[in-house]
Amino acid sequence: MRYKLVKHSKLEDIDTDCLVIPVKGAQDRWKKRNSVVKKLDSITQGMVMKALEQGDLPAKSGKTLMLPLPAGMKARRLLLVYAGSKETLGQKEASRMLKGTASRLKEMSARNVTLLWADLKIDERPVDWLIQRTVSAIEEVTYQFDNYKSKASKPVALETVSIIPSTKSTLPQKALKEAVALAEGMKLSKDLGNLPGNECTPAFLAAKATELAKEYPDLTVKVMNESEMKKLGMGSLLSVAAGSQEPARLIVFEYRKGKKTARPTILVGKGITFDSGGISLKPGARMDEMKFDMCGAATVFGVFLAVLKLKPSMNLVGIVAASENMPDGKATKPGDVVTSMSGKTIEILNTDAEGRLVLCDALTYARRFNPEYVIDVATLTGACVVALGAHASGLYANDDELADKLLAAGEYSNDKAWRMPLWDEYQQQIDSKVADVANVGGAGAGSVTAACFLERFAKDFRWAHMDIAGSAWSSTRKRSTGRPVGLLYQFLLNG
Repeated sequence: MRYKLVKHSKLEDIDTDCLVIPVKGAQDRWKKRNSVVKKLDSITQGMVMKALEQGDLPAKSGKTLMLPLPAGMKARRLLLVYAGSKETLGQKEASRMLKGTASRLKEMSARNVTLLWADLKIDERPVDWLIQRTVSAIEEVTYQFDNYKSKASKPVALETVSIIPSTKSTLPQKALKEAVALAEGMKLSKDLGNLPGNECTPAFLAAKATELAKEYPDLTVKVMNESEMKKLGMGSLLSVAAGSQEPARLIVFEYRKGKKTARPTILVGKGITFDSGGISLKPGARMDEMKFDMCGAATVFGVFLAVLKLKPSMNLVGIVAASENMPDGKATKPGDVVTSMSGKTIEILNTDAEGRLVLCDALTYARRFNPEYVIDVATLTGACVVALGAHASGLYANDDELADKLLAAGEYSNDKAWRMPLWDEYQQQIDSKVADVANVGGAGAGSVTAACFLERFAKDFRWAHMDIAGSAWSSTRKRSTGRPVGLLYQFLLNG
C-alpha cells in the first residue's frame, strides 16, 4: 500500500476513485454544522442531503454511506462516514470511524482513495495521531495471510491512499513516515507469527535475522548455536530444547545509531516456535495455537524492522531465545534441576512453564550490554489470559518510570497494557526445597509468579516484562495480531 499527503483543493476537482468525507453532529443539524457537507450538497445538486435525510447513514461512529458517480465531481464515488455527534472526536470514536472506513474501502474495487481529514479534531491528541492511526487501521483491515491456501483470497484492490490533513498538523510527513515504518514492522511480526511450526523453526528465525542484516546495513546480527550457549552456561535455555530435534538458537540484534555513550534499550523475545508442553504435555485441544508461542520473538523482529525503516537516532539491542519444547527420551523431566547462566539453580516442576526458562538466560546475557532498560516480551501464561483477556497485555516492572512510559505508549498507540502487581509476597510461591528457585508457583496468580521468577534474573537493571499470551493472537481468527509492536515502537519513539 502506498500512502501520501496531499494539499486541500476544491472538492469538485479532487480526482480519485473514492473521496471519503467525515460527517459529524446530530442528523437534524448535518447541513448546518458541516460546511463540507453543505458544499458537497451544493455541488451534487442536493444529492448528499437527500441521502442523509432518508436516514441512509446511521448516526453511529464508523457507519458509512456510498454515493456512486456524484454529479458535478471528478471523484467517482463519495463515501460518507459518520464521525460522531461532537465537533471534537474522542479516541474511541475516531478509532471506530477509521475501522469502519477501512472496512468499506477493503470491499470496494477502488484503486486509489482520498481521505478528507482536514476538519477532524481528536480529543487530547495531536492531528498527527490521526495520520498514524489511519495507516494502522487500513493495514490492519486489509492484511491477508494466504501462504498455504491453493486458492488465495481475492486481493485488495486498494493501492494508493491520499490523506488531506489538517493545516494544524505539526509534522505530517514525519507522522506518515513513522506510521508506514510501523506498518512494515507489524506485517513482518504477523507473518512470522502466522507461519506453522514445521516451517518457522529456531533455524528459520536465525536465517531470517541474518537476511535482515544483509538487507539493512544499520543492523548487525549474531547467531549462537547450542555449543556456544553451553559454553556460556545457559543450562536453563538448553533444558527446554533437550527434547527437540530442532537445535536452539540465541539471536542477537544490534542497531547503533545513537550516541556512543548512550546505553541501549534491550528487547528480549520468547521464541518457542512450538510448545507441546514437553513431558508435561498439553491437552490436544487448541494445541495447534502453540505455533504462536514465538510471538514475543516476532515482536522483536517487527520492532527492529520498523526502526530500520525509520532510522531514528537510538541504540537498540534485541535478544531472541529460540527453541522448540517437545517430549522425547532426552527431554527435561519434572523434578529435574538445571543451572542457569546466572548460576542460580532451578527446580523444574512443570516442563510446560518453559518460556521463563529460556528468558532467564537471555536476561542474564543482556547484562553485558550495560542496558538503560530491558523489556522482555512473551506469550508466557494462560493465567494472564484469564486475568486480562485479549484486550490488554500484562505489564510487570521493577521501575515505576519505565512502567509509566510503557503504559503511556500503549494508550497513544491503542495497543494497551495493564500493570500487574510484582510484590514480594508472591516470591515465596516459587521458593524451592531443593534448588534456588522453582519454575512454577502452584495454584493462584500464575502470571504474577512467572513474572516474579523472571525478576530474580533482572536485579541489575531497570526491567519490564510483558505477558502477551492474550493479546498476541486471536483464537477465533487463528491469526497473529502483531501486538505489542505498536506499543514498543511508540515507547522507543517517545525516548
